[in-house]
Amino acid sequence: MLEEVEHWLTRRSWSVAERPLDRLLAAKAARGTTVSVVLPALNEEETVGGIVSVVRHELMERAPLVDELVVVDSGSTDRTSEAAAAAGARVVHRDAILPRLPALPGKGEVLWRSLLVTSGDVVCFVDADLRRFSADFVSGIVGPLLTDPEVQFVKAMYDRPLGAAGTGVAADAGTGTAAGADTSMAAGSGSAGAGGGGQGGRVTELVARPLLNLHWPRLAGFVQPLGGEYAARRSLLERLPFPVGYGVELGLLVDALHTVGLDALAQVDVGVRFHRHQDERALGRMAAAIYRTAQVRLSRGHLVRPELTQFERGGDGFVPRTHPVDTEERPPMREIAEYAARRAA
Repeated sequence: MLEEVEHWLTRRSWSVAERPLDRLLAAKAARGTTVSVVLPALNEEETVGGIVSVVRHELMERAPLVDELVVVDSGSTDRTSEAAAAAGARVVHRDAILPRLPALPGKGEVLWRSLLVTSGDVVCFVDADLRRFSADFVSGIVGPLLTDPEVQFVKAMYDRPLGAAGTGVAADAGTGTAAGADTSMAAGSGSAGAGGGGQGGRVTELVARPLLNLHWPRLAGFVQPLGGEYAARRSLLERLPFPVGYGVELGLLVDALHTVGLDALAQVDVGVRFHRHQDERALGRMAAAIYRTAQVRLSRGHLVRPELTQFERGGDGFVPRTHPVDTEERPPMREIAEYAARRAA
């Protein structure tokens, strides 16, 4: 590990317990900072309501940390929108945002469009499939942005159990307690796949971490580089391009490094993350998209549009299934006329 990264770990890696909620509220009031929380959602009716309820109750009603809570539905066929609205979120449909530009499938597309329907100075992204959700996931990563003006981008770090414990149970969703939260910060202690209960994060360990260590070693200190829970200043997000698919987390992290430098990036230990795990074929497609995102950043020249072929056993043996790999990226939001007009209003 680079000496610069070792120094960064001591300066920019914290525990959620290091910033009590009353300190965050005081800092927020002193600077007049506004906070938006965004949940990108696709067929998450079982979990989205619990997450929204915790954020609204703990961080809007009991303590005014969050000013805006938005769920962006990217085309759910279940009752995701109804569950989110009933729990108290403002629900916006992806296709209703910037309708002149046909929507592309992918999580990054939803995050990019969310900048047009939110107004907070700080934007906090949270995946909508989390179980046993704790408000610490929001307050933890928003905290450094409220208390330290030099910090621009903050990622959550946590353990990711794999197996029965990781699936969670519906009754536990929305309890607001940090299940098994470890408030002691040790470099890499929450790393996925680091033994014990820290299993999971297979794409992180097999794809993203090797890529970062080999090509962007200054980012080697991030415990969960692909985690879906992170917060950033709007002034930074609007300057970054957004990969439309699974590569969005890697792309934003790498581009943030090049835009504001390592010392403006940080991470906060929020305990344990319980969520739905995907099967190996889905992980393969995710890995290909992440590799492609890295490839684009390593070489901005012409690259052949990639495809990924996987195999499934059929009645007559193995059958190839070929999938396109996400390659599209949206430009920095500040280059979009509608966004510029909205910000100027």
